[in-house]
Order: sequence, then C-alpha cells, then structure tokens
Amino acid sequence: MTTAERIWQAETRIFKAVFPNTTNHYDTLFGGTAMQLMDEVAFITATRFSRQRMVTVSSDRIDFKQPIPAGTIVELIGRVTYLGNTSLKIRVEIYVEQMYSDQRDKAVTGEFTFVAIDENKQPVKILL
Repeated sequence: MTTAERIWQAETRIFKAVFPNTTNHYDTLFGGTAMQLMDEVAFITATRFSRQRMVTVSSDRIDFKQPIPAGTIVELIGRVTYLGNTSLKIRVEIYVEQMYSDQRDKAVTGEFTFVAIDENKQPVKILL
C-alpha cells in the first residue's frame, strides 16, 4: 500500500450530539471538551495510519472560529498532514450542524503531533 493510500484510509470521522452536560454557561461546548474530542480523533487517525503505539506530544494551534451550541451535531474529521521518521501531524476539523436544517459550518481547526513509541516508551520509526 502506498503512503497516499494509507493516509486516505486513516482519515477518521466521528459524529457527536452536543448535550447540555458538555456546555458552559453560554450553552456552548466547553473549549476543553472540544480539545479532548479533537485529541481523541487525532489519536485514532495516527493509530490507524501507523498501527503502532502513538502518544500526543503537542497541539500546535487550535482555532475556535465559532461557538458550538447545545442541541447541535458535530462532525470531527482527522487527517494526516505531515509524516516524519518517528512523528506525524494530524489536522482535526470540527463542523457544526444544526439538527433540523442543512446548515453546516466549520467551527474549530487544530493540529496535533504524535510520536510512535515502543514498549519502553522510546521513539521508533513509523513503518512505511
């Protein structure tokens, strides 16, 4: 399988409903909750690509472009954007959809860096 095929196959999409127990006093999704969901999707994407033990080493930038209100649906999409010897970067986008209309907007974007590790928690090459 080529690297491009592996990148394509590793793309991860997860949908979640935004319920009141995940929102702040403005009835919008907590930023920390959004980042947790993004890190999870990034981890799954990195693992699906490498099929190795992966750990988060950084989140390079997370941009909150619009609030995510309670009572909406979010789609998180993770894609491999950079491949190094032992590390890779995953871009995660969150789209917010209204439940009862076709309105869909990009709300949050972020990049996460992961490193492949062995059983001793030492960096190892990502198999290509």
